[in-house]
Amino acid sequence: MARLLSLNVGLPRDIAWQGRTVHTGIWKAPVDGPRRVRRLNIDGDGQGDTAGHGGEHRAVFVYQDDSYRYWQKQLDRSDLVHGQFGENFTVDGLPDTEVCIGDRYRIGSAVFEVTQPRVTCYRLGIRMEEPDMAALLVRHGRPGFYFRVIEEGDVEAGDEITQIARGPECMSVREINALLYLPPHPRDRLGRAMKITALSHGWRHSFEALLAQKDNPATGNAGLGPASNPPPAWRGFRPFRVARKIAESGTVTSLILDPADGQPVAAALPGQFVIVRLGASGSPAMTRSYSLSSRTDAARYRISIKREAHGAASSYVADAMKIGDVVQLSAPRGNFTLRQDANPVVLLSAGIGITPVLAMLHTLAAEATTREVWWLHGTRNGRDHAFATEARDLLTGLAHPHRHVCYSAPDPNDRPGLDYDSTGHLDSQLLERLGIPRDGDFYLCGPAAFMSDLTRGLATFGVAPDRIHSEMFGAGPSLTPGIAPSPQKQAHLPSGSPGPGPMVSFARSGLNVCWGPSYASLLELAEACDVPVRWSCRTGVCHNCESGLVSGAVSYAPEPLDAPAEGNVLICCARPQGDIVIDL
Repeated sequence: MARLLSLNVGLPRDIAWQGRTVHTGIWKAPVDGPRRVRRLNIDGDGQGDTAGHGGEHRAVFVYQDDSYRYWQKQLDRSDLVHGQFGENFTVDGLPDTEVCIGDRYRIGSAVFEVTQPRVTCYRLGIRMEEPDMAALLVRHGRPGFYFRVIEEGDVEAGDEITQIARGPECMSVREINALLYLPPHPRDRLGRAMKITALSHGWRHSFEALLAQKDNPATGNAGLGPASNPPPAWRGFRPFRVARKIAESGTVTSLILDPADGQPVAAALPGQFVIVRLGASGSPAMTRSYSLSSRTDAARYRISIKREAHGAASSYVADAMKIGDVVQLSAPRGNFTLRQDANPVVLLSAGIGITPVLAMLHTLAAEATTREVWWLHGTRNGRDHAFATEARDLLTGLAHPHRHVCYSAPDPNDRPGLDYDSTGHLDSQLLERLGIPRDGDFYLCGPAAFMSDLTRGLATFGVAPDRIHSEMFGAGPSLTPGIAPSPQKQAHLPSGSPGPGPMVSFARSGLNVCWGPSYASLLELAEACDVPVRWSCRTGVCHNCESGLVSGAVSYAPEPLDAPAEGNVLICCARPQGDIVIDL
């Protein structure tokens, strides 16, 4: 009979690491007596990074006492104590080789279901004082696993663990873990895994990406990268001519772009963006990323740009660009795209963040979807409210539409109940009052503060992290999960003379920098320019230097980088072989 040896909980804390402050819940400690296990957590427990940890499908982490004994021998350690791997339940029995995804167990008065193996991030290395620990758990096949809470109840150390149901397909935790991380990813086993309804959404999407990669072979492991979409329809840039220029509001201008080379455009996925090079002849080119804002299967593209107070590119578009001008466009790209399923769709935007979700609304209307569609938008007032009539008309044609618009500072002539529905800002309290479905797919786009506040609010509201999809306009802060932010610096050209090498364009930061031999990697160049970089909790560590720093942000590279990796570009190691555009 398996048994719960130790019940471990802990609230997030700040710890110093490599000159940074990390907010983490990896420190767990045994507790005596019963504790209530709830749908999202155990009483007295918490996660520091709710985007990467916790949620309905990762409510309770389980690790085996047998693995403790294994690591004591492997690491020559005698100081390991229960809770050190960040687990809530330390158990006697339930090995990863025998427990299957979908298995159900009763412990105390609660019932649990196995949903996925653990995905280990850099914080375990901090806790264990073993930087390689995340990679070691994968390599040695001892990840542990997560429970979903089927029936809330009380548990305590010493409780017996009784299996009450066997998962379909009988695929063990170790087998599922290896299927994602280790080649050759057999197609028949991927198909079997996809049949397991208990498998968490994140792992399901990773296996979907691997299946798609089998259809469209590519290097690396698509299951470890961001959600994968088909590769861009063309390499580099193509000329497009400005066919129309439309003032959508007091601050937003749309450009209708036709291909100047006479070739057809490529259909885009709703929510994708293009990279644009623009500027007057003889002036340095400005490189920017703009979302497509209209139907994505049309014969032309529409991009919509908000004038910023000190924005060189947005001012050029609003003041200097004329009909007939030619700009250079990349093919559509990006992973912030509409899922094809039956769940309710919740489109949340603020300001110019409306553009990608408007493209999604166009697609839903064109498909005559029967899904519930919630349209929630925040802006300052009617003068700044772009696409108000267009969005209202699209919603009118849907079977199950819901609409709510917030004005933060309405003008006297803005009409409540007609132009807008409430005064203030979109927040989780408003969503709860509106009765937003927790089982929907949430698409968020807007400024950094809007995104972070709503993401935290939705997690508290009970929305699973893998149901929250987001796109932030502008460079924003560095994406460093769990690390306390430092004061944001303005991105700038590096000191010294330009290098002789290829052009490196940081699209979101608006920088074009010539590569030079003084830089050891793209990461070093980005840091010299104070460009925000991205940390990945998903892949854990760089497969080359084990730094933990990876980015899936490269948008265009005519030649392979010299540090290819598992579906990502490792900017900690990579050096460009030709001009490159990075979505940072």
